[in-house]
Amino acid sequence: MPLRPRPATTGPSPHLRELRDTVRALLGLDDDTAVIIRQFAYTEPGRPPLETVVAALSMDGTAHHWTLPLPTDQITEHDLRAALLHDRPD
Repeated sequence: MPLRPRPATTGPSPHLRELRDTVRALLGLDDDTAVIIRQFAYTEPGRPPLETVVAALSMDGTAHHWTLPLPTDQITEHDLRAALLHDRPD
């Protein structure tokens, strides 16, 4: 079965690109390490309605992730610095 191209989508927002670049800079990541930022919506009691997960996945299979109780559009460099450097991978 031939693969069909995905419908045209816009690229990541400038804010998401900036967040990824900030994660890379704060953790000193190389270009081979993937940085993924995803926002999740929840309806369970006791959870924030929107939460963002930041993950760093290296080529050797090592993965680290952090959860911020904010939507992506409200995350600042200060928020990332506090979350990532508090629980920094070795």
